[in-house]
Amino acid sequence: MFARAALRTSPAVAAPVSVRLFSQSATANRNVAVLGASGGIGQPLSLLMKLNPLVSNLRLYDIRLAPGVAADIDHINTASKCTGYPQEDLEKALEGAEVILIPAGVPRKPGMTRDDLFNTNASIVRDLAKAAAKVAPKAHMLIISNPVNSTVPIVAEVFKKAGVYDPKRLFGVTTLDVTRASTFLSGLAGSNPDDTKVPVIGGHSGVTIVPLLSQAQQGSSISAGEQYEKLVHRIQFGGDEVVKAKDGAGSATLSMAYAAAVFANSLLKALNGEKGVKECAFVESPLFADKAKFFASPIELGTEGVASIPALPQLSAEEQKLVDACLPDLAKNISKGVNWANENP
Repeated sequence: MFARAALRTSPAVAAPVSVRLFSQSATANRNVAVLGASGGIGQPLSLLMKLNPLVSNLRLYDIRLAPGVAADIDHINTASKCTGYPQEDLEKALEGAEVILIPAGVPRKPGMTRDDLFNTNASIVRDLAKAAAKVAPKAHMLIISNPVNSTVPIVAEVFKKAGVYDPKRLFGVTTLDVTRASTFLSGLAGSNPDDTKVPVIGGHSGVTIVPLLSQAQQGSSISAGEQYEKLVHRIQFGGDEVVKAKDGAGSATLSMAYAAAVFANSLLKALNGEKGVKECAFVESPLFADKAKFFASPIELGTEGVASIPALPQLSAEEQKLVDACLPDLAKNISKGVNWANENP
């Protein structure tokens, strides 16, 4: 009796469910596809996209279980329609897609680096990219499958071969590095993670991840030396922390799904015409073009994807050393992806 009365009278219960990262004020008719939707990242990511009011049509694809995941998610009482597609219907899943998220691939296991995933995930990403280039050549491609430093160049090469490459529409999702940096720094500084903004540049693997702690107000609370080095190392190798904690049973799937949903939401807002939307992402960039054609940095998003790539702020001496260490590895990762794509068309 008491529970039923509370349900009838409580406005908190009567209000529709919402997620803080999504704006409830604007709507748009956007078609979004998730490729690899039944995996460890794909399922929570698909759930979060179903909750996003900027998504009207959500298409879920995987080699198995996607129709079941879609049926489950489609019972959520939000306005978007969710449809699942089996392995043989990849092209149908991509028809009309404006934003394509690709978390497909094998997860990391203890002792594995993102580069260890390369041989398996490279083939998966290539095949999905070939279908997207054929069916949805103007879609915005959000690459989550690791190693991002190499898979993004693979997608670029596939789209180039198809004659439909537009660098403004291809993104490596590195948002998880940003969320980790803000979380870990706020833990040391005693600040609210929401208010702790740390740009992260470079790439999305180990030493290629360069947090710009000097650009966060709370960064001044971190002393140079051992404390700084430990924090940077934790940001760079935060994925190892999760793999170890899951005891070989998984990797950073939930936090990655959240981070990808954050970036996708920002892109959808920009595509919907909102101005001043900025996120860090791994894109074709002029910042270090002579050393690394692709580079993660804060970018401004617009109605066509990448609107602008601002110059980097003044780096601290410690950050410059991190960038110097990042670039050789990043260049190798990019070349690895390009060469693989050319050798395995």
